[in-house]
Amino acid sequence: MVSLNYGRGQVELPLPSGVDATVIRKPPMRTIDDPGAAIARALDEPVNSPPLCTIARGASSACIAICDVTRPVPNGLFLRPMIERLSDSGITMDRITVLVATGLHRPNEGAELEELVGDRWVLDHVAVENHFARNDADHIDLGLTSTRGTEVRIDRRFVEADVRIATGLVEPHFMAGYSGGRKVIAPGLAHARTITTFHSSRFMADPATANCNFDSNPLHEEQLQIVRLLGGALALNTVIDEDRNLAMVNFGEIVSSHQQAVDFVRGYCEIGVPRRFSTVVTSAAGYPLDKTYYQTVKGLVGAINILEPGGDLIIASECSEGLGSVEFIESQRRLVEMGPQGFLESILEKSHADIDEWQTQMQLGPMSRGTLHLYSDKLSPDQRALTGVDCVESLAEVVAASLRRHGDHSLAVIPEGPYVIPFYRP
Repeated sequence: MVSLNYGRGQVELPLPSGVDATVIRKPPMRTIDDPGAAIARALDEPVNSPPLCTIARGASSACIAICDVTRPVPNGLFLRPMIERLSDSGITMDRITVLVATGLHRPNEGAELEELVGDRWVLDHVAVENHFARNDADHIDLGLTSTRGTEVRIDRRFVEADVRIATGLVEPHFMAGYSGGRKVIAPGLAHARTITTFHSSRFMADPATANCNFDSNPLHEEQLQIVRLLGGALALNTVIDEDRNLAMVNFGEIVSSHQQAVDFVRGYCEIGVPRRFSTVVTSAAGYPLDKTYYQTVKGLVGAINILEPGGDLIIASECSEGLGSVEFIESQRRLVEMGPQGFLESILEKSHADIDEWQTQMQLGPMSRGTLHLYSDKLSPDQRALTGVDCVESLAEVVAASLRRHGDHSLAVIPEGPYVIPFYRP
């Protein structure tokens, strides 16, 4: 029996007798016994930067960007001590904003916002607001990137703040290499025109646009240019273990502190595997990432390097909020109606992607590698039809059928989905 992350809990995968299961997960992480002390130390001993109190002294405003609800960032651990340092250094509470970096996702409000922030004190003392990528007046035009001409517009609340801090979780990301740091600013706080430019098909089709890769990655390179156009920023970066406990935290100049966090997490989430498998079972990492099928695509992409061509890739994802945005649903409808090749041909010449169609484009990779199967007990029949994959009622049955079909009693299981990226290394 193997447990897969699923919703707020787990789903069990019973294994037939005689099956050789390779379970791929992070090596054990040593977690931090006293997170409060570790955060205080990070703020006082930053990477390539003066301490936060020194930076804030003489400043009149601050903006702290946090990831939206799709990321399990431990905001409740660090927002209050960060805000208290800003306040103690002379920035009044009414001039401190916590800005939810939604990108083009929906806003986080009400009880969901309180869960996201993780500390009622924060909501009671400072403004906590959502970024709206389609509101033109909310953004400042910073010009164009020099290499690819991306139109850069960033939320003015962040741009105009004297102290700009991006916070987030550093984990593998199937487009940008790793999340966190500069990615919280763009796409997190970017205008829709900026997001749809560097999520266009020419960026997505680049082989360097991949999990765990920064080398020649066009998204990463554009994000670094955007940081420079902005005039720099600070970052608080976190790493968590499989049980969502804090394992690493740092603070400092956004590029160097993020790189330090990436260097730390690489040894845990990039896993070399000496063979490929005809049957691979993975997850969408459970709540909150598996709330939609839109986010589920990340788990499919994360596993393809160890899937034998023509194999079966099986993913468990609750999808408690359905497929995703109306734009993503329309993109999936086009995929189903046009087929993978027709869909790809329809987007290749666009300078700006339609909103959320980049996720459908990313699904084409695993679709070209093998047969995709989805286990989800929350999607309706109509929603299942728009996934473009085989939707199954039983994990055990689809696994057994795959093993029989391929005549192979070996399979790989990735319980934490896209937070662990296996690479075939013979």
